[in-house]
Amino acid sequence: MGLIRYILGSDSRRNLKKITAMAEKVEALSPKYEAMTDAELQAMTPALKARLAAGETLDDILYDAFATAREAAYRVLNMRHYKVQIIGGICLHQGRVAEMKTPRKLR
Repeated sequence: MGLIRYILGSDSRRNLKKITAMAEKVEALSPKYEAMTDAELQAMTPALKARLAAGETLDDILYDAFATAREAAYRVLNMRHYKVQIIGGICLHQGRVAEMKTPRKLR
């Protein structure tokens, strides 16, 4: 039974593969959002809200919303989200529990 589970993958492993693929799609949008001006990036919020009002779901706009937030964070804080942080955000969006290690401070 253990060999079959290893070959087929556990439920958690399969879910992680799906979420990792989603995070990679968010990262793939980076060049598009990096090329935007500040005004174009700010205009994404009303555009995403309009898509929601038009009947799209949060899952439909997830990639654009995460890519927008990632680029905005980079421009304001000069820090870009890592893939594991995007994965954690997707897990939270899906209502899952997400736990990430935080590095210890060097003394």
